Amino acid sequence: MISKKILFLLVSILIALGIFIAFMRHEQTGVPFVSSENKDVWMVEARVDFQAQENRPITVSLSLPSDTTGYKIYFEQSVSAGYGFNVSDKDGLKRGTWSVRQAKGKQTLYYKAQVVQDTAGETLLAQDEPKLEAKDEILWSESESIAAKEILAEAYAKSSDDISFTRELIKILSEIHTNQEGSLLLAKRKYIDVLNKLLDDAGVIHRMSLALELQDARRNQSLTPVIEVLDRNEWVLFDPKNALQEKSKNFFLWTRGGKSLIDIVGGTNARVSFSMIKQNMPALELAQAHFEEGGFGFFSIHRLPIEEQSLFKMLLLLPIGALITVFMRLLIGIKTSGTFMPVLIAMAFLQTSLFLGMVNFVVLVGIGLILRSFLSSLNLLLVARIATIIVIVIFIVAFMTLIGYELGFNTGMSVAFFPIIILAWTIERMSILWEEEGPKEVMIQGSGSLLVASFAYMAMVNDYVAHLVFNFPELHLIVIAFIILMGRYTGYRLLELYRFREFKGI
Repeated sequence: MISKKILFLLVSILIALGIFIAFMRHEQTGVPFVSSENKDVWMVEARVDFQAQENRPITVSLSLPSDTTGYKIYFEQSVSAGYGFNVSDKDGLKRGTWSVRQAKGKQTLYYKAQVVQDTAGETLLAQDEPKLEAKDEILWSESESIAAKEILAEAYAKSSDDISFTRELIKILSEIHTNQEGSLLLAKRKYIDVLNKLLDDAGVIHRMSLALELQDARRNQSLTPVIEVLDRNEWVLFDPKNALQEKSKNFFLWTRGGKSLIDIVGGTNARVSFSMIKQNMPALELAQAHFEEGGFGFFSIHRLPIEEQSLFKMLLLLPIGALITVFMRLLIGIKTSGTFMPVLIAMAFLQTSLFLGMVNFVVLVGIGLILRSFLSSLNLLLVARIATIIVIVIFIVAFMTLIGYELGFNTGMSVAFFPIIILAWTIERMSILWEEEGPKEVMIQGSGSLLVASFAYMAMVNDYVAHLVFNFPELHLIVIAFIILMGRYTGYRLLELYRFREFKGI
């Protein structure tokens, strides 16, 4: 057995090494220890997937973003092995072109941009914008023309200028669009096309564009149609679904004025998806970390594709949850259902929010216990019983997701993030515990799991903690050191001291 001296030496080395590497990374890359000192920097990645046609040259042209109101592009690059890449800017339209003489099978191209939110930046004026493509004219029938005039008249009466007119028009059209009976104008046409035509009829100078809604750690996202209205030589952006203006959502304009997103020659089935991740880092020094080829710039999570970065941003929070769980179990003495079930529950809470996550967990386990008691009467073998519970849990999750959607609880739809297999085992273990120890022990371990998961969630959701563990993963060496220290503790736990408090006088 390792002596205490060697143990404390090992712990000291881990703590010192973690602090030293973090400090060296800070010095070399400029990544700060306090995220509040920096601007919000978004790393946005566009992924182009397509099927190459054999023995044909391939040219892929993708519309690329430019500096726009509220956002500035500091850095951009293409990661596509074997392809030539060129960025052109013609008539204000920026496009990236990949080319290769010959390719075979499924192809994947990447475009990565570093976008910095800059509210103090210059406002893009109308004369600075690209030439717009001609719009496809929609012709109303006689009955449609009457309905369109009624909608325009109602919006006109409730507005005072083009901006308020557009806002009221979107509200009216959205209400008609959500009506179960539908609308004459929307019966055979897309909502966005009808809105475009109505604005044309009203003489409002506008354009239809595509924007990326910036949300942290998102993958496989698509562009959102938005509408821009000219007001006093400036473009004002609207969400066409709910009439919210640009300040209500983080909309980053990707392509403007109806220009095609992607054109491809020599390939088929082209698909463009977007991933993004939010970082709190100095805008000027962040570029240095990307261009650094050696040292800590090379061993950096920021060099990975955005999809992998988003995944690691969640995974690197797991050790924090494990540390909280070890502390609560070994030093406080709280009983939980399963050793690290609280960590998995806390990870689910990150997607659902704490309150809705706790409600989902209690409902899932409660219904599962009721159904498990019925299964016990069938005398099934363990494997068949667990498999049945897994299927039942999936059905419960689907049902709760639909209910949450109908009630308007969007975060409730994230109940699917709960670990299905672990939940099934938890239901099985709690059912056996109910039969052997009674409902009191089930309540103690169930409530203990939720309590530990809540503390782990509060630590993992903290912005400062998330910033440190993602940008300085070597700090997990300190986490390991503390876990080792607590793992050697053999004294009384806090709850045991309270339990045996009467023996103090003996």
